[in-house]
Amino acid sequence: MFNARALLYTSTSMALSLAIASTSGWAQVSERPDLGGVWTNAALTRLTRPANVDSLVVTAQQAQQIIANTSVAGLPVGEFEATTPADADSVAPPAAGSDDFGLRAYNDFWIDPGSSLARVKGELRSSYIIDPENGQIPHLETPRADFQRRNFGVRYATGIGDMSGPEAMPLAERCLLGFGNTAGPGMMGTLYNSTYRFVQTDDYVVIEVEMVHDARIVPIYPDAATARANLRPAALQQWFGDSRGWYENGELVVETVNINPQQMEQSAVPITSDGKITERFSRYSDTEIVYQFTVEDNNLYTQPWTAELSFHASEGPMYEYACHEGNYAMPGILAGARRLEAEEAE
Repeated sequence: MFNARALLYTSTSMALSLAIASTSGWAQVSERPDLGGVWTNAALTRLTRPANVDSLVVTAQQAQQIIANTSVAGLPVGEFEATTPADADSVAPPAAGSDDFGLRAYNDFWIDPGSSLARVKGELRSSYIIDPENGQIPHLETPRADFQRRNFGVRYATGIGDMSGPEAMPLAERCLLGFGNTAGPGMMGTLYNSTYRFVQTDDYVVIEVEMVHDARIVPIYPDAATARANLRPAALQQWFGDSRGWYENGELVVETVNINPQQMEQSAVPITSDGKITERFSRYSDTEIVYQFTVEDNNLYTQPWTAELSFHASEGPMYEYACHEGNYAMPGILAGARRLEAEEAE
């Protein structure tokens, strides 16, 4: 039987879908974007823009020049392979003359940070930061006095640092959190394992992070006011903070406060107890989620600042990052330090 009402409904729906289709060909007809799947944000772009680059969007040729001058693992450009023996199986590292024991923590076999600058909406980006326009973090000259920032970069390259006990070591070295801000808030790729699985239900969004098998569980509320009214007690200072989400204008919005201070001491995106980080996830195409995060904290920054990158569809698989399995780093480091102390005492 001919059903005019059904035909009208179908035609109207099709027209609506076509009307709101983005230039990428992706049509989002619901307030709730479909984020489910396995994604990756691996890229050679950094949070801040290189000093000699003026524009956010660069050409393919400019991108290659930036990549050629991008350091690996925070080490000087070209130095990563410089002290690695040609045959690591048979040639011992130099006994002296190298500040990192010759082999460092990794060689190229383990490194997979991506092969391109970040591509967002078809554009190659020179930095994740899009606001301020200069691509730099707007730090206050004098941050709040009680805020401490710990940088373990020198220890990573040299192995030299505080070995008084396990708590003196970086969180990533203790396998508590993935390094490089992979799980966020303010999620960015790192040296390897930059893969994510997003799972949506009516009440939660779960972001499983391959590095280091972290999981963010975000409860979903009808609106921002309800989400903010359901914060956990401030005494619960969780890893990744207290995140609350809602859908708004076709985006998932996640607002996070009260992040564990130890995490903030070592984060690339730190805030104090007064600050917040707001993330936005929008579906740009069948194979791309555009992701923004805005950092607000008058104790550390002269203004709010925003970064933008994309998650691209990944064929996977998601690997189990069993950080502690077979990992003798901590007992070896601490045992070695205790032996040195005993020898010095003698």
